[in-house]
Amino acid sequence: MASELCKTISVARLEKHKNLFLNYRNLHHFPLELLKDEGLQYLERLYMKRNSLTTLPENLAQKLPNLVELYLHSNNIVVVPEAIGSLVKLQCLDLSDNALEIVCPEIGRLRALRHLRLANNQLQFLPPEVGDLKELQTLDISTNRLLTLPERLHLCLSLQYLTVDRNRLWYVPRHLCQLPSLNELSMAGNRLAFLPLGISMLFSTVAIPFYIPTNSVLDLGRSRELQYVYVDNNIHLKGLPSYLYNKVIGCSGCGAPIQVSEVKLLSFSSGQLTVFLPAEVKAIGTENDHVLPLQELAMRSLYHTYHSFLKDLNFLSPISLPRSLLELLHCPLGHCHRCSEPMFTIVYPKLFPLRETPMAGLHQGRTAISFVAYCCSTQCLQTFDLLS
Repeated sequence: MASELCKTISVARLEKHKNLFLNYRNLHHFPLELLKDEGLQYLERLYMKRNSLTTLPENLAQKLPNLVELYLHSNNIVVVPEAIGSLVKLQCLDLSDNALEIVCPEIGRLRALRHLRLANNQLQFLPPEVGDLKELQTLDISTNRLLTLPERLHLCLSLQYLTVDRNRLWYVPRHLCQLPSLNELSMAGNRLAFLPLGISMLFSTVAIPFYIPTNSVLDLGRSRELQYVYVDNNIHLKGLPSYLYNKVIGCSGCGAPIQVSEVKLLSFSSGQLTVFLPAEVKAIGTENDHVLPLQELAMRSLYHTYHSFLKDLNFLSPISLPRSLLELLHCPLGHCHRCSEPMFTIVYPKLFPLRETPMAGLHQGRTAISFVAYCCSTQCLQTFDLLS
């Protein structure tokens, strides 16, 4: 394997390759052959996914000076080293699915960076220098341990897609309202209790830690660029500000507790899991109408049991399911607007015709808009209503 790796790198050096694929090589250390002599001066894209790297070399920029894209997805890297800041031409950096605990401030020196992916790590904070990334368009920091976002993030004037799903955020930072290019904001699976309500509330209750021009727009709904705001599965979220009704997709978490079905007779086992089907199965043929399909009931029950299992044991269980069902288990179609219940094969839509609002006129010239809620059952459908 080592000789094959050296041969691959040698050919890339001699033939002046711009792309080098070193995925799935079981690498525990950065290959010395890449750093030999002058390195690979012509290399622009380096793929090193699914290895076991724990660190990056200090002379990385010296040996790979023209690197534009660096893919390090699924390794064991704990720290983003200071040397990363010397890759001045870097436009795409993927460090998802590592063991990152620290991102060094030098990452702010990557002034050409457009896409930064740090999902599925152990980050508790991001350095404020992230705000120096003026060309940054995509930032994915989902599935970490973030309690807040850096205040200078609003200085990323080119940022279009911000994903902060499955962290520990309690509030939407006010400075996000100042991102002029933001098109999609996803904060699903956090601990949000409210969303910003308006400029008057801001000045009366919140101390502003940075300068805001007098003509600034200070709520998420007034931005013409912002079209999608995902706040699924924030179980403490009580309602949505009216200015988001023409934008929000996936806005569950009204605060109603999720009712987990009691253990009944019907069950099936998979690996270490025993999954009990909900009591609604027994309602078939009774006076209850709109009984959900058996597959939907099974998937919902399996979802709760599976995630409870992972939480208790803190590792991935050896669950055995067809690939299509396993993918569906990890990515539900959505969550109920009323109770946050995950939905897999069926939803109940409810249309809310809205009255004319000041914000509606900004949406494609119309002065009246509608909002569609999606619920998991007829019961939730009947009890869900929009909060003013």
